[in-house]
Amino acid sequence: MNAIDLLITAALPPFLYEPLKADYRCHDYAASRDRIALLAEVGGRIRGLVQSGGTVTPTVLLDDLPKLEIISVFGVGYDGVPTDYCRDHGIRVTHTPDVLTDDVADVAVALILMTGRGFIRANRFVHAGKWVHGNPELSTKLSGRSVGIVGLGRIGKAIAHRVEAMGMQVAYTGRKPQEVAYRYVANLASLAKEVDFLVVACPGGAATHHLVDAGVLAALGAKGTLINIARGSIVDESALVRALADGTIKGAGLDVFADEPRVAEALLALDNVVLLPHVGSATKETRQAMGDLCKGNLDAWFTRGAVLTLVPELR
Repeated sequence: MNAIDLLITAALPPFLYEPLKADYRCHDYAASRDRIALLAEVGGRIRGLVQSGGTVTPTVLLDDLPKLEIISVFGVGYDGVPTDYCRDHGIRVTHTPDVLTDDVADVAVALILMTGRGFIRANRFVHAGKWVHGNPELSTKLSGRSVGIVGLGRIGKAIAHRVEAMGMQVAYTGRKPQEVAYRYVANLASLAKEVDFLVVACPGGAATHHLVDAGVLAALGAKGTLINIARGSIVDESALVRALADGTIKGAGLDVFADEPRVAEALLALDNVVLLPHVGSATKETRQAMGDLCKGNLDAWFTRGAVLTLVPELR
């Protein structure tokens, strides 16, 4: 298979990049100092493209890859891929679902625990030597509280299963109701108004851009906490900063941001938000499984003309 040319448009971990280089001719667009020259030299030979879940792939780049057959995304999210263009040009788009579901759901629960029970503040309290002078402030009991999940897909269901085991009540919203035991609420603002924790677990992209806006945050209210483990683009970050600063909502737990890895200074200055560096799938086991599936999709396509995990829009 080393006669097949791939374009690499993201910084890939060695456990994925090294096996790719062993089986394919890889051209590192992400690290290239002269991308125009690189495309002029190899663009006409590229049959596969590998990117990360957060990579934005413009159609003008794809126009320079006339023989492109497949885009393999190292991640479950593919909102940076122009799927309409790919459909029109017969380009397969694959991603790495399922293998990261449990890890991402664990992080969502961790953010609920850290925000609801105040574990970050409690940790700082001990480190600062304050315990000898008195006890920390009381936090919130989680059992009996309500969780609203925005997007009840694989990850959303895994989150629901976990918080239900913690004695929390679950409701959800999405494009349509599903045959599940959880209560469906068609309107996002209505769901936000009802729950104590609003968990964003839906796909990113144009359809969900700023889905959680000032109106939704106002509905969530001063008793509510926002948790986002999906995409930073789904939440209007400026509106979120205002809501956290003026007490419109109680708090937030974020693993994703609008311009990551750059986090808004206004968020860093707030004490009622827990910030994680997009670690939803960041375990050795899961990242290895993601790498294996990312390469496996390429191998399956170039050997059998089939893929393992085609994105839903192209099925």
